[in-house]
Amino acid sequence: MPLESDLGRRVVSDPLALRALAHPLRLKLCALVGREGSLTAADAARQLGISQALASHHLRQLAKYGFVEHADAGDNRERPWRITAVSHRFEAADGSAEAWESVELLDRYFVEQASAQLADWQQRRADEDPRWAEHVGVSQSLLYLTLEEFVELKQRWDEIVAPLVHRRPLGDAGKRPVDAVPVNLTLVAAPLRPTPSGG
Repeated sequence: MPLESDLGRRVVSDPLALRALAHPLRLKLCALVGREGSLTAADAARQLGISQALASHHLRQLAKYGFVEHADAGDNRERPWRITAVSHRFEAADGSAEAWESVELLDRYFVEQASAQLADWQQRRADEDPRWAEHVGVSQSLLYLTLEEFVELKQRWDEIVAPLVHRRPLGDAGKRPVDAVPVNLTLVAAPLRPTPSGG
């Protein structure tokens, strides 16, 4: 799984790694470990309401495919885990049906997660800092793009996000201003079917 070092993003194309990550509990564990910075299996189990043995098993599977690794521990007790990359790009490089199935499952998961997080924000918006409300939400555009223009758009998106990722790594509270909050910034791009008239 190569790392796009300029973007801090891991490109996942191995069908086995894709399948290993495309599991709801493993996706939750990755997100939780990323948010916390480092986390033991026992702490992850408590937060997710599962057994420590189940959390340990899934963390070991994630480690096997390079999504998490052991972090330094202050003592010699249970060692915490940390994520290895703050963002991922999924590719079905071998073109197999199995790889595409995993990529599609991951895509759907992240879109559903973003939708649920937006709905949660809308429910608690009145209790939050009102300055956020005017900027949070969905921005929608319908564009006619060539493939080359689409690739350029995605590259520019990455160039905007990458410095922010590097400035405030997940789990490194010391690099965050006190008023910084976690934000899910998900880009969803999907070519549409043409209308009957070709529009």
